[in-house]
Amino acid sequence: MSLGKATRASILGGAVLVACALAAGCTSETGGTANAVDPESSPGTSSSAAGPTGSVPKVTTPLDVTKYENDTCRLVPNDELTRLKFTDPGEPRPRDSNAENQSGPSCGWKIKGEGISLLVILGTGNRDAGGGGLAGIQAAYERPKNPIKFIERAPDIEGYPAVYFDTRDRRPNGNCSMAIGVADDLAVSVFAEGYEGQQDSCDAAQGAAAAMVKTLKGA
Repeated sequence: MSLGKATRASILGGAVLVACALAAGCTSETGGTANAVDPESSPGTSSSAAGPTGSVPKVTTPLDVTKYENDTCRLVPNDELTRLKFTDPGEPRPRDSNAENQSGPSCGWKIKGEGISLLVILGTGNRDAGGGGLAGIQAAYERPKNPIKFIERAPDIEGYPAVYFDTRDRRPNGNCSMAIGVADDLAVSVFAEGYEGQQDSCDAAQGAAAAMVKTLKGA
């Protein structure tokens, strides 16, 4: 995994942790108006739950990620990786005190010679710090001077709410970052980079995200 990509992912993950440290309780429920993470009807969500500064989708069927915390590379099955043309084994990184790993354990894949890469992060570090889930990302986005400057509702992934988020909207340049709320306090992030444009990068991110949710469902 390239240094630039790992660094950007750590910036985004760290932004959530910093926002949580500065907020008076990241997971506290407060009122607010609808925002970029507004709820919409889906099998994995119900009516809105109050997030740190507004409404976020409430996950009614949370998924258990425990068995993948020490083996994050297994979240994306081989058939999906083959479809995305990743043939080399993934590079796992455990959650630890290093800045790029604090938001949770991760796994990265790359296509040699093409500059295309995929990274998934299981956001257990954000969850344990009290800034997990889509609510934590929304709180970071709304925190002044936070690196997360872009957030937009994405299509639901296998019935679970999702957002695109980044330091800026980099999708037209072939870099798509998204987070899927698999529990109210836990999100799984996907970074697809080095593609031709928005369509193919976000197709790759959504495909990997859907495969991960299916894995967590036990499908």
